Amino acid sequence: MKIGFIGLGVMGAPMARNLAAAGHQIVTTLNRSPCPAGLDARVVGTPADVARDVDVLITILPDTPDVERVLLGENGVLSGVSKGALVIDMSSISPIATQRFAKTFNDKGVEYLDAPVSGGEVGAKAASLTIMVGGPQASFDRALPIFERLGKNITLVGVKNGAGQTCKIANQIIVALNIEAVAEALVFASKAGCDPAKVRTALMGGFAASRILEVHGERMIKRTFDPGFRIRLHQKDLGLALESARALGVALPNTATAQELMNACAARGGADADHSSLVRALELLSDHELANGRD
Repeated sequence: MKIGFIGLGVMGAPMARNLAAAGHQIVTTLNRSPCPAGLDARVVGTPADVARDVDVLITILPDTPDVERVLLGENGVLSGVSKGALVIDMSSISPIATQRFAKTFNDKGVEYLDAPVSGGEVGAKAASLTIMVGGPQASFDRALPIFERLGKNITLVGVKNGAGQTCKIANQIIVALNIEAVAEALVFASKAGCDPAKVRTALMGGFAASRILEVHGERMIKRTFDPGFRIRLHQKDLGLALESARALGVALPNTATAQELMNACAARGGADADHSSLVRALELLSDHELANGRD
């Protein structure tokens, strides 16, 4: 199958490689960066040119305005796509904007799925991503063989567009609040005089054990804040959560707190650090760095 793929960044490049390794021909367009190493792809001039050459087109881009520009802007996908094609947006963006994008394509006779992913660069490379999908069952069935080359946990969350993006926001709320909880616990224990590394080891054997405590707790203790998933991207996702919550009339008090802590990290130059570095904001408020609490 010819698959259009737009967005060959940290996540997109290994995903496109996995599709190419499965025998699919990749058609893409580039912005400022060259085609990623190891990806055999046909490069054309614009998103519209990509859309003219394929029946299935995937986008994975940083934010809602980027997706809107590529899909609906000048020489965008909409101006080149044919009736009966399938557009799959795997970015993490606004559910409200997603519904608008889907309607625009549906009105032209084009199928649309929102299918954001979780699992990071490691999951993208290993083709083990969690894929959360919103859109009609028939479109999901059509896309499933492609999704199976990219991920392991693939769920049609809802048959209305935006359901996948809503699920991804829920995922990002849980991750952020878990990072905050682990950071608070380790800063508390450390300032009380305990070795945070030993506290983490003890907690990993009990009900407080989690993937966040295992991976991000270790990063906090070892001060290994190379991304990973950047603070600025999690800021964006929590911003979407709070925007959607206002529209729905839902209270997300702890999400707002986590966002403010990430804002503090970004304000001090940490926007491109791993989101586990949220602990730095708590350390600043507590006048205590984890390493200083070790016996």
